[in-house]
Amino acid sequence: MKTIFVKTKDIEKKWYIVDAAYERVGKIATKVATILRGKHKPTYSPHMDVGDFVIIINAEKVQLSGRKKDNKLYYRHSGYPGGLRSETFAKMIVRKPTYPLEHAIKGMLPKGPLGRDFFRHLKVYAGENHPHASQKPEQLSI
Repeated sequence: MKTIFVKTKDIEKKWYIVDAAYERVGKIATKVATILRGKHKPTYSPHMDVGDFVIIINAEKVQLSGRKKDNKLYYRHSGYPGGLRSETFAKMIVRKPTYPLEHAIKGMLPKGPLGRDFFRHLKVYAGENHPHASQKPEQLSI
């Protein structure tokens, strides 16, 4: 029996589009992270980038379950003593509408150079318009 490794030149990358309007953050994040890594393909290999590109539209209309809208906090630190700042999901979605989805998806990707490459294949937009129509993305149902 022989192990077959896919060559970089043989990898075909497709484009998918996801409409995040009125969907849950975690549900979208798990599906998109799987597509970015390439786990949906039979040629998946954990040490190679065999994943596809994903465009997410309507990120500003994403939802959370329960009371997390007011209770979920996002933290950042300035690096100085006492420099810890926190912000609720409700305020963050107004200030940076794409951040909650990007943050959730980035946390589900591997840490290191390969994970950063996967994250570069993600395009998140607050509204419905995106500049990737020429790639002819396929609709991905969540």
